[in-house]
Amino acid sequence: MKVIVTKNYTEMSAKAYEVIKQVMQDTEGKAILGLATGSTPIGLYKNMVADYEAGNVSYKNARSVNLDEYVGLPKTHDQSYYYFMHDNLFNHIDIDEDSVNLPDGNTGDPDKACADYTALLATMQQDVQVLGIGSNGHIGFNEPGTPFDSTTHIVKLHEGTRSDNARFFDSLADVPTHAITMGIANIMNAKKILVLASGQGKASAVKAMVQGPVDPACPASVLQNHPDVVVVVDEAAASLLN
Repeated sequence: MKVIVTKNYTEMSAKAYEVIKQVMQDTEGKAILGLATGSTPIGLYKNMVADYEAGNVSYKNARSVNLDEYVGLPKTHDQSYYYFMHDNLFNHIDIDEDSVNLPDGNTGDPDKACADYTALLATMQQDVQVLGIGSNGHIGFNEPGTPFDSTTHIVKLHEGTRSDNARFFDSLADVPTHAITMGIANIMNAKKILVLASGQGKASAVKAMVQGPVDPACPASVLQNHPDVVVVVDEAAASLLN
C-alpha cells in the first residue's frame, strides 16, 4: 500500500488524476475505470474533464463500472448516482453511454440486479477502482461487518452513513435507507485501487485502513491485502498516521 500525503484537497485531486492518466496511457485508452461517487472524487473528475477538454486524453474506448447506487431513486433524481456521474463526468467527456455501467437500484427484482452486476464485473475487471472511505471505514456501501468475500448486494445503510449523506438531501428523511453496492470481493478484484480521503473527519478511518488490523470492523482495512493500492490523502486526513 502506497500512501501519498498532499497539502490539501486540490493537490489530492491532482495527484489522483496522475494515477488515472497513467492507467489510461498504459491501456492505450481502453481502460475499465471503476468509479465512485460522493464529494471526495469530484476534484478528480474535474481534472479528468479539464485534461480531456485540453485534448490530452480521450475516453471514447474506455468503459466504466460504478461502485454503487441508491435503491429507489430514479435515474433522473438529482441525488441518484447515475445523475451524479453524468453531471460531474460523463456529460463532459467522450465516453460512450453504452460503455457506462451502474448497478440497477430501481428494479423490482433486487436479487437479479445483484446477480447481473456481479456477472458483469466478472467480465470487466477494473484496471483501476476509485474509492472514497466512509468515516466508519466503509468502502462502497460495504458497512462494518460486511464479509470480505461479499459480491454485489443490497445493504441497509447505517444511520451514520445516512447522516453523512443527508447534506445532499432536503432532510435526513429523504435519504434512501438502502443501496446496491459492489461487494468487497468485487472491489478487491481490481488490478489497481485508488483511495481518496480528505479532511479531519476521515483521519480515524484512514489510520484504521492503513495501520489497523485487517478486520471487517473496518472494511477498508482489507485493502492491506491487495497488491497494488495507492492511497492519496490530504494532511488533515493523514493526521493520525504514524
